Amino acid sequence: MTDNNYDYIIVGAGSAGCVLADRLTADGQHRVLLLEAGGSDNNLFIRMPTALSYPMNNKKFNWYFDSEPEPFLDNRSLHCPRGKVLGGSSSINGMVYVRGHACDFDEWETLGAKNWDFRHCLPYFRRSESWMDGESEYRGGDGPVVVNNGNNMTLNPLYQAFIDAGKDAGYPTTDDYNAEQQEGFGPMHMTVKNGERCSTSMAYLRGAMKRSNLRVITKAMSRKVIFEGKKAVGIEFQRGQQVSTARANKEVLLCAGSIGSPTLLQHSGVGPTAVLKDAGVPLFHELPGVGENLQDHLEVYFQFHCKQPITLNGKLDLISKGLIGTRWMLCKDGLGSSNHFESCAFIRSKAGLKWPDIQYHFLPAAMRYDGGAAIDGHGFQVHVGPNKPKSRGTVKITSSDPSEKPSIRFNYLQAEEDREDWRSCIRLTREIIAQPAMDPFRGDEIQPGIDIQSDEAIDQWVKENVESAYHPSCTCKMGAEDDPMAVVDSDCRVRGLQGLRIVDSSIMPSVTNGNLNAPTIMIAEKAADIILGRDPLPPADVTPWIDPEWEDRQRQNSPVRPG
Repeated sequence: MTDNNYDYIIVGAGSAGCVLADRLTADGQHRVLLLEAGGSDNNLFIRMPTALSYPMNNKKFNWYFDSEPEPFLDNRSLHCPRGKVLGGSSSINGMVYVRGHACDFDEWETLGAKNWDFRHCLPYFRRSESWMDGESEYRGGDGPVVVNNGNNMTLNPLYQAFIDAGKDAGYPTTDDYNAEQQEGFGPMHMTVKNGERCSTSMAYLRGAMKRSNLRVITKAMSRKVIFEGKKAVGIEFQRGQQVSTARANKEVLLCAGSIGSPTLLQHSGVGPTAVLKDAGVPLFHELPGVGENLQDHLEVYFQFHCKQPITLNGKLDLISKGLIGTRWMLCKDGLGSSNHFESCAFIRSKAGLKWPDIQYHFLPAAMRYDGGAAIDGHGFQVHVGPNKPKSRGTVKITSSDPSEKPSIRFNYLQAEEDREDWRSCIRLTREIIAQPAMDPFRGDEIQPGIDIQSDEAIDQWVKENVESAYHPSCTCKMGAEDDPMAVVDSDCRVRGLQGLRIVDSSIMPSVTNGNLNAPTIMIAEKAADIILGRDPLPPADVTPWIDPEWEDRQRQNSPVRPG
């Protein structure tokens, strides 16, 4: 394809864009252009799971966004990495596979996203996935994204000890938090295939790129949507110093993510009047919800010394890294094939909550997520934080220059309920780690530190230490026709315009209970059928598990040892 006319133009080759590129070209009937601002994902450190910190810290693969000073975090600015490479954030993320709780999607429908309840979404989760144990009523058996339990927790006893500690503390266990029962402690799932990262680029795009009806242009920054009347007819994009246009005969599909999609709309004159006026962009179509409703997950590293020399802190020297890397290069197994988050938990912080609101990733090491600031000696940590925040933020352009980064303000911890949730989170975590199952391993608490006990001390420590879990979302939310802040309808069409849809995490009405790669892939799978006018997959006939006494209890049993 050498001309600039296509049936569909997809902006962004990330977790959603790669899915659409594959599904829309599969039958050979449509000419599709995929525009990606980043470059190739053919990189050793992207492919190697244990090396996840390298692409995340590389400006070649990461947009390197940062928030504005956050007023409720003592004006700290938090990092907001987003993938700038084929595969998008699925090429730089932690490879954790979490669908979210069934009630998250039922909540979407109550917020105006018709037919996006769990029964209608589950078939598309299944279609996207190849689960290590094969197909079931909840899991997929032959989809593009390969999901497994990593090393099945056999390489380190701390993984099982954490699960047993949860059981000691009175919580349920779950063999598969992505199936009938999310709530509880159990093994964590990762998107790794044959020892390598299974990004959406690897899972969907590589095969699709062999088709003559798909053209992929990398290092192409989309500048604005081109309209004729109220119909989107193309994209203006830039490669180097050259500005070009491409025309879409059917539709323009924005898959630029929760930061990129609202930003591109605003640069196209679509968004809140005041934001566009302040940025010097002429208003084309007023949509007050564009860039609003920003949600994210926060987390802290709850760290302890380990009494046994069995943690990954003992594998950080050059010789150990070399041996791990060599084994991975030769065999694609061992520590190099894991993201090291191999056990986890989802719990409710209090009675009266129907589904979990706190998530744990367990790591048999004490270091930063980006690979820095490891402690001396041995340690372990849990990444933990509340998953259903009440605070809301914004994404706003501040200039008419599309190359300038937008203003991102999350307003983390603005809501008093969020601060209360963090107090519960810290205290419940201490209680879990204090259980007998952790006795052989648990040393002194490194952070927060045993002196952080009062509400005031916890509030201050959280403000000083909390970090983004890198799950920004909801900035172009899907909603009902009478919702003035809804940006897209239940078919992902931008309200008041023709030929323009958004398909990515920005259209989530509310953030799901977990990591966002899996639900973003699901959104694109479901949207592909909508775009192509195909009958949707039949809704699933399942009844997910919910604690029958959730209204009256926070967990099933009393802890073995009081916290």
